Amino acid sequence: MSDTHDPDALKRVAADIDAVPVVDAVPVIDAAPVSKTPEVKRPDNGPSRYLEPNDTPWSLTWRVLAARFQSLSDQVGRRIMQRTLKIGVSARIFHPESGARGLRSKTLQYLEESIAQWVMSRDVLVFMIPTVNINGLLRPSNIRLRDYAKHLDGLVLQGGADVSPQSYSEAATRPEWAGDRTRDMYELELLHEFIEAGKPVLGICRGCQLINVAFGGTLYQDIASDVPTAIEHVNDLYDNHRHVIHFPKGSSLGPLFAPQPAPLVNSIHHQAVKDLGRDLSIEAISGEDNIVEAIRYRKARFVMGLQWHPEFHHAGGNELLDCTPILDQFLRAARETRF
Repeated sequence: MSDTHDPDALKRVAADIDAVPVVDAVPVIDAAPVSKTPEVKRPDNGPSRYLEPNDTPWSLTWRVLAARFQSLSDQVGRRIMQRTLKIGVSARIFHPESGARGLRSKTLQYLEESIAQWVMSRDVLVFMIPTVNINGLLRPSNIRLRDYAKHLDGLVLQGGADVSPQSYSEAATRPEWAGDRTRDMYELELLHEFIEAGKPVLGICRGCQLINVAFGGTLYQDIASDVPTAIEHVNDLYDNHRHVIHFPKGSSLGPLFAPQPAPLVNSIHHQAVKDLGRDLSIEAISGEDNIVEAIRYRKARFVMGLQWHPEFHHAGGNELLDCTPILDQFLRAARETRF
């Protein structure tokens, strides 16, 4: 018979269970306290190491502003050096012929090719400056010659017709020497505006004479008539006619051409500087008769007149004077005074 039905057996099992000691609870063992990593104390080194020891907020601010200014000035400098110069050339004027038709009945303004090519040989832009007429009936305009002086970097006064004796308070001794008074008024204003704007001016032949007249000087209306002892300064050879010049003491042109003992230039003019205008100095004279061949205005950065035509001289030529150094002086002045 199975013990499971024996009452005594069940009593004995119950007694055995009662005899087993009762465990109240498994004690919880406290975990060992986690040790905290001690905080590393950094040494107090003061300001960041890239700062100067004696830096203050004000000195740092000043250096930041100075660096910004330097950066901006570098950018402006690059733009100044990279922007192409813009040089204006005064216009020659063809006046209408009485009774003519077509173009000859109109006022024409034009630029002689050689002068433009000579200036452009240094990679600058050339613009012919037209006369302005604010009272024009067909196309009135508010543009003034001073606007050209403001926006261009320099002025070349090209050669052409005689300067009118009226422009230096004299009467023409012969009708054919009456000159072009209209062009005189236009170019005198143009010269004045460029000088007022602080821009350089280079006068060629007639332009040299005009600069002298602008400052109160006078001209020989005809060298052959007024200076009988003078050499011939113009003949049918035109730009192939030439003579020697030399540079007086103190001339700024002398050092440019020091290696050349007897500079040779073309000669295409029957008029020349007579009485020198105020604040002008003589830069070159004819080697045989002391006729003035170049002048400079002393109170400006660069205002110079050449009686000869440098645009007819070959660059690097062995005969006629290579006038590229004069052009470079003019363009450097244009670069430096462009603002």
